[in-house]
Amino acid sequence: MAETDVTHPEIRDASMPKTLRGVNIGNWLVLEKWMDSTNVFSGAFSAAVDQWTFDSIPGAKTALDKHWSTWFNETDVEKLASWGFNALRIPIGYWAYNSTVEAPYIKGADVYLAKAIGWCRTHGLKVLIDLHGAPGSQNGWDNSGHAGPVAWQTNNNMFHTTQALQAITRKYGTSKYADVVFGIELVNEPISWGNNNFQTTQAWSQRAFKAIQAASKNSQLNIIAHDSFATPWAWTSIGQTLNGNSALTNSRFWIDTHLYQNQVANDSLLTQKQHIKKACAWSSTNLLPSTSNLPVIVGEFSAATNICANPDGSTTAGYSCTVKGCQCSINTPMQSWKTPLKQATRKFLEAQIQTFEAHSRGWFIWAYKAPGAWGLTNLMQYGMIGYPITDYKFPKACS
Repeated sequence: MAETDVTHPEIRDASMPKTLRGVNIGNWLVLEKWMDSTNVFSGAFSAAVDQWTFDSIPGAKTALDKHWSTWFNETDVEKLASWGFNALRIPIGYWAYNSTVEAPYIKGADVYLAKAIGWCRTHGLKVLIDLHGAPGSQNGWDNSGHAGPVAWQTNNNMFHTTQALQAITRKYGTSKYADVVFGIELVNEPISWGNNNFQTTQAWSQRAFKAIQAASKNSQLNIIAHDSFATPWAWTSIGQTLNGNSALTNSRFWIDTHLYQNQVANDSLLTQKQHIKKACAWSSTNLLPSTSNLPVIVGEFSAATNICANPDGSTTAGYSCTVKGCQCSINTPMQSWKTPLKQATRKFLEAQIQTFEAHSRGWFIWAYKAPGAWGLTNLMQYGMIGYPITDYKFPKACS
């Protein structure tokens, strides 16, 4: 029987929380070596640098099945729900849906995506399916599946990207999943320089939006474009074209922006007080005003900064201590962090969350499991995030 909007009326409720409070399940269905270099990237796979090289090694399917079944499971979803999270952003590669592009990738990840969606239904979380890897690599980084040259913007590769999105939509953009899957992200972090042309990305995004809408049986499915590091402001005219005069709650084209303070050299020149000031200023520099009908989510951000904390609670920028008893975030094991470094990290994290709560549709921390302050599980374990997450230690972090 064909899927229609009334096939599953008992699970048709697609109501959304006022604010999405989410976490990225990174390094699960798309591998990223830096996030876990000693387990899945061990033994015969120690020389692999990304999904492409990993999947090229004999025995990769067995290793992937083990990783997929152990890295993330229903117990984790239950824990996240108890902590106050209401959404997951789950990265997956195009290769889970497309066999026509010549590549060594191993299929099978979609089985686990379907499992995760079921767990989220059970525990009341929403899901954003994020196409993290596209044919030709949209950014040349390992998180695209293939580190190296960027060749995404060929007609063939963009066509196959759209095909993968249509396949995802035909399965998950239906009334059967409308109570859980609130959105599909077109492609993660396509760069807007080098071999990528920003206008080409924007033109393709509009075509992909229409292709997904045509394939979808869920009229409330949101279609989300990453801002290509150009800020949501660069997308307002396209938002006007695709959303028209819809109210914010009825707009189906959204923008995802990723806000980090540990990726460029200048950020390592900031004290934690300056990091917090910058995060609070995102409300106007990187997020849109409440009058806009282009919904914005912060699809990735982190508690990690490169700072050193002194015993008196003051902080310095970078990686080197100048005061006895000081600790630096980059070279001190997290289990050894003392109160000043923990407090500085928590205040920065809470400043970000408070900014996003007030000025965006929602947020997704990167990532559930990762080294140091990148890992939500570490922040939970060592008391650097509230339980629940909105139980702030610094309720006016931006004041």
